[in-house]
Amino acid sequence: MSEVISIANQKGGVGKTTTAVNLAASLAERGKRVILLDIDPQSNATTSLGYARGDYEYNIYHVLIGSKKLSEVILDTEVENLSLAPSNIGLVGIEKEFYNPKKRNRELVLKEKIEEISDRYDYIIIDSPPALGPITINALSASDSVIIPIQCEFFALEGLAQLLNTVSLIKKTINPKLKIKGFLPTMYSKQNNLSKQVLADLTHHFKDKLFHKKKGKECIVIPRNVKVAESPSFGKPVIAYAAKSKGSHAYRDLAVAIMKG
Repeated sequence: MSEVISIANQKGGVGKTTTAVNLAASLAERGKRVILLDIDPQSNATTSLGYARGDYEYNIYHVLIGSKKLSEVILDTEVENLSLAPSNIGLVGIEKEFYNPKKRNRELVLKEKIEEISDRYDYIIIDSPPALGPITINALSASDSVIIPIQCEFFALEGLAQLLNTVSLIKKTINPKLKIKGFLPTMYSKQNNLSKQVLADLTHHFKDKLFHKKKGKECIVIPRNVKVAESPSFGKPVIAYAAKSKGSHAYRDLAVAIMKG
């Protein structure tokens, strides 16, 4: 059975999609069978793996409304061992359907769809939208764990309590196995005092929930890195675009930490 990991934060611009794409690619690079589910209507994860919106006919929207099986929308990527279930702007239409109180088990739709393919992959990575709406609820309900990216900038911890409350509620009511895999500091700059302060705050409050490198006690941070920012425009994860960059090394470290459990 595969391990299902959601990447979630209701704040935009925190490196959520970047983390989903590059963690998935880094796990695949290490020989793991991985699929990335793009369930964000902005479909940035899909674009980041080289697909334009006109390159595919069916996407995760068709899966969620029941007109296609998940296996029928999966695309190959240029990264060996990495598959993609693409998204599309039409996914915004699913929100209305999920809000329908007459729809039974509407929080478990994605979980049911994933069950069809779960034995084919070692890891299922879910890129969720920057909101705590029905789509993100579905992602968390289907997941074993969640990684929460937090940018090392002003207002970094704003709204975090709401997300943690949502995770706690889902754990109590829908998905008892759901756990926080860890908090991931992103856009970190050694030259920036604010970055250092945010990292210190995260270490103080969530010391046991930060990821650490294979050797030593140094925690894993995703640096503010030009190559990481550039790679989506080339339709590649950073490990394929700039393999020796600091961003690539950071996401490889994260993959190793994930595989260690």
